[in-house]
Formats: sequence, C-alpha cells, structure tokens
Amino acid sequence: MDAINRGGSPSRSPIPVGRALRKVGQDIRDARRRRRIPVAILAERASISRMTLHKVEKGEPGVSVGAYATVLFVLGMVERLADLADPRNDAVGLALEEERLPQRIRRSRRERPPEAGPKSDGD
Repeated sequence: MDAINRGGSPSRSPIPVGRALRKVGQDIRDARRRRRIPVAILAERASISRMTLHKVEKGEPGVSVGAYATVLFVLGMVERLADLADPRNDAVGLALEEERLPQRIRRSRRERPPEAGPKSDGD
C-alpha cells in the first residue's frame, strides 16, 4: 500500500497507526482541556488554524508532524516527542544489533604498539 495516492493526499493508514494517532490526538485534547486552554488560544500560540488543531485532536494522519510537535511544545510536552524513536526504546533494533555483535574482538595489527626491546640507557 502506498503512503500517498496519485492525488497527493494521504491514503488510509494501517489500523494500528490510526489507533495510535487517535490516541495522541485524544491525549493532546485532554491536555489542552486540563490546562483550560481554549481551542482558539492554543491554535494561535501554535501558529496553526483552529481547523488544523481540530484535526490534530482527532488524530488525522494528513496533519504534518510539525503541527503535532508545535502543539506539544505549546502544551509543555515536547520532550516526550524526542523519545519516540529513542534507541533505548527500540527492542527490535537492539535485539538485531546484539545478534550482530562479534563474539571476540581483536585489535588489528596496526593498532598494536611496537614490540619493545631491551631499553638502553644511552651508554
């Protein structure tokens, strides 16, 4: 399935992606409401339209990640965005990396210091 159809608009996302985006949108909406920030004020602070904010809060996949990031920034939650693809949270990537780790690591001949012979005191 292509991410973008010929018209340039986003096609349907995989079901888990849609669920995740809807949850992010609902969480953003709940965070805005807990802070008692009206839609118009949050949209203005994020430099987006009220319609775009509405789409963010619905979790629509066609909204730019920049819009989501800016809204999170305005809500004081942007640091969590930086952890989305953090390698420490990438269980699959870490497992694959661990599989490729060598069993034994040897220094190359170029890295080895030259064999030291008996020292002369300059006599």
